Amino acid sequence: MANMLVSEMRLPLYLAHLLAARRLDTAKDVLSLPEVELMAILDAGLPTARAAIAHVSEAACPPCQTALSLLEERVRLGGGGRLATMLCGLDEALGGGIPTGKLTEVVGPSGIGKTQMAGRILVMRPTSLADFTKSLEEMKVTLLQHDVKLLIVDSVAALMSMENEKATAGFRQHPLRWSLSFLKSIAEFSRIPVVVTNQVRSQSNDDGYHFSFEVDRKDGSNCAERFDSHLVAALGIQWAHAVTVRLVFESHSGHRFIKVAKSPMSPAVAFPFAVESSGITLLSDESIDVTGPDITSIRCQGQNVLA
Repeated sequence: MANMLVSEMRLPLYLAHLLAARRLDTAKDVLSLPEVELMAILDAGLPTARAAIAHVSEAACPPCQTALSLLEERVRLGGGGRLATMLCGLDEALGGGIPTGKLTEVVGPSGIGKTQMAGRILVMRPTSLADFTKSLEEMKVTLLQHDVKLLIVDSVAALMSMENEKATAGFRQHPLRWSLSFLKSIAEFSRIPVVVTNQVRSQSNDDGYHFSFEVDRKDGSNCAERFDSHLVAALGIQWAHAVTVRLVFESHSGHRFIKVAKSPMSPAVAFPFAVESSGITLLSDESIDVTGPDITSIRCQGQNVLA
């Protein structure tokens, strides 16, 4: 609800005009300010500031609901539905297909077939993070106007990589947090599946040591193992925890595989697939059980790639 637009709230006209004039566009813009600071921005007294907070809070904060009422509302709105990928084995493992109202991530090395899968349906391909942010802000109206059934972003990791080259470590997480929050809100309130393709990136084993005191100098800090490199899924742990379903595309043993690495409705399983002119085709609808370290790893032509 933090991203709810003030212009969509039924506020008293004097408050709506005052907030719009001060560029306080979302609930977060208003509610994250202390009363004194809000008074200064609005150039108004304490009663007006408190009235603005009260009205925005009432409009943006969801009412108290029981678990049963939430379940009934979700069923009424078509929640819990699935959008079939037409890959029978994968759809069966996912309980019918890509879940609605959730974030689904497709991650894997370049050229393995992520875009071919994404290309089956509507794709948004922003060219910059600013373009992506603008597209997200306009997406809510677009979804309603065009009755969109699925949103795929291919790929937000590329945009974040370009942005990170220009940003400091402390600033990097802010655009990701905003985009992640907005994508989740689009999925939840539009009741559609949102799929985001993710890339892999190279990381050395020494990247885990952020400070000098974290390195144990007694075990031989110059050993070669510390500087061995491997690939990891881009966007980091914050993103990994936010997605509901993670589909990993990997290749080994002369085949490519789609692996259900994270899902609340399926164990870890994999399916061999091929990329053809018509798109992705499963070579078998029979799943292959994945256990142990293979669940959280990606293999690329015999090279172990950590997820």
